[in-house]
Amino acid sequence: MSNKPPVYSFQDYKCAPDPIFTVEPECVSSPVVVDNGSYQCRAGWASGVSPLLVFRSVAARSRGAARNESQVGNDIANLEPLRWTLKSAFDRNAVVNCDIQELVFDYIFTHLGINTQGLVDHPVVVTEPPCNPLHCRQMMSELLFECYGVPQVSYGVDSLFSFYNNCVTHGVDSSHTGLVLSSGYHCSHVLPVINGRLDAGNCKRVNVGGGEAVAYLQRLLQLKYPVHQNAITLSRMEELLHHHSYVSLDYQNELEKWRSAEFYEQEVHRVQLPFSGRVLSNSTEERNERKAQQLRRLQEINNRRREEKLQEDQKRLQTLLSVQELLEEGSVELFHRSLMELNMDSAEELQSYIHKLSLSIEQHRIVKSEISEVDSLVDEGNVLDSDLNEDSSECVKTSSALQASFNMAEYHQLFVGTERVRAPEVLFQPSLIGEEQMGLIETLQFVLDQYSPDLQEALVKNVFLTGGNLQYSGVRERVQRELLAIRPFQSYFKVSVAARPALDSWFGAREWALRNPTGGLGWISRQDYEEKGGEYLSEHCASNIFIPMELKTASAQKQTLMGKCTAGTNLTETANSDVTTL
Repeated sequence: MSNKPPVYSFQDYKCAPDPIFTVEPECVSSPVVVDNGSYQCRAGWASGVSPLLVFRSVAARSRGAARNESQVGNDIANLEPLRWTLKSAFDRNAVVNCDIQELVFDYIFTHLGINTQGLVDHPVVVTEPPCNPLHCRQMMSELLFECYGVPQVSYGVDSLFSFYNNCVTHGVDSSHTGLVLSSGYHCSHVLPVINGRLDAGNCKRVNVGGGEAVAYLQRLLQLKYPVHQNAITLSRMEELLHHHSYVSLDYQNELEKWRSAEFYEQEVHRVQLPFSGRVLSNSTEERNERKAQQLRRLQEINNRRREEKLQEDQKRLQTLLSVQELLEEGSVELFHRSLMELNMDSAEELQSYIHKLSLSIEQHRIVKSEISEVDSLVDEGNVLDSDLNEDSSECVKTSSALQASFNMAEYHQLFVGTERVRAPEVLFQPSLIGEEQMGLIETLQFVLDQYSPDLQEALVKNVFLTGGNLQYSGVRERVQRELLAIRPFQSYFKVSVAARPALDSWFGAREWALRNPTGGLGWISRQDYEEKGGEYLSEHCASNIFIPMELKTASAQKQTLMGKCTAGTNLTETANSDVTTL
């Protein structure tokens, strides 16, 4: 007898609010390390052993809402109901929305327990994307120095911090050479590192990441199961991508394998969607009891409403009769005043209302007298139900047979087959989702072609994979196979994966902060910010390359303008001489 295949279920993780920590004595002078990712933000103390805060880099803030009504990170228990109101500070992987970034920093500093009045008296290490635009860094520096009053800031590339952490862990010299392949939620990068420094001129970005893979997987399954479109949410697709997908060694051959029925039965993952199945009761007595309870409940509601209506009508009738008595007693002025209060114009209208209310009260009394007859009919109905037990038992048997033939749980199952391979493949073939750009391996080959053969050999000896979107099983073997195809015969190369692809950037920033005390190389002080501008970057082994913005002074602009005027005058004189000659 064959084993029944396992059925997986969605966890549907609910975020719990982060506690507000207290600043430990060893953290008083410790830097704050913030891995500011476009998908997740990780924050903690450099003196700590792990990040204290890990949350989604989003904020839920409705239009016109006050600042203190915004929800950030883990304060949002379930993202799906608020999916279309979520706001991010990022455009792709660059910070462009300072208002949302300020909310994220408020969340971080508050939950870390920093309660100093008006400022954050701790150095801060913040990650940034490769080749970060100067304007984005300027906004970040202005936010940290002007709004929070931090004493010093250091910026570093997240994937280079991960590279640095793994090199330190394995005892590799900091002046190493290698090729970093990173993939995040919105984009992927190929970063050449030569002698311990980033070669920014040959860095390349691919605008495909985990977000595109999740959206592609959602589209595939919604087309496959159009009945369950609402249940196939982005959050569940992220769970499928992280726990059930893998990178194939050879994509076309893998798809051919899935054509086999035996391979499909062995490798397909059955994932159960939540559902509420209606359980048919086999007990006739229980069904009769439920009917009787419903009938009694309806009777009680109707009786209560009738009593309330009857009391209101009787009270109003007494009021109208008292007004009519005023006319009979001869109090004409008081009678007309009472009619005005009742919004009536004449005695005939008053008499008409009295007649209508009298008829209504009489009808209520007739209905009330018939309630006892309804109760007796209910008792007779119970007797009739006992006579129909045999017919109802046959209906129960029929419904039970139908339930056995139609499995409601299996109807709400997703059979995830080739989708397990097709979703991660967009990283290597962006054309699957209509993106006209190179895949990760083609980009790697393009970067290698920019160097001499000796430098190429040095780079491929240390190919490093990092990032949350490179945690699929089989990704290392796929990169090795692709490198074997593009490199010369019998050439040596080595591919390694980060120990914690999603967290190593934070641990690398923490390690760098501990090994480089504040005030040294790589730190930007308040004085540097005021003298050199917000876009200034103090370079270090895991940072970008600082290329200052060339701004022409007023004298230089004046000289340029005078040069253009002189050239125009000479051109006019030449033209005049030509006309004279003619």
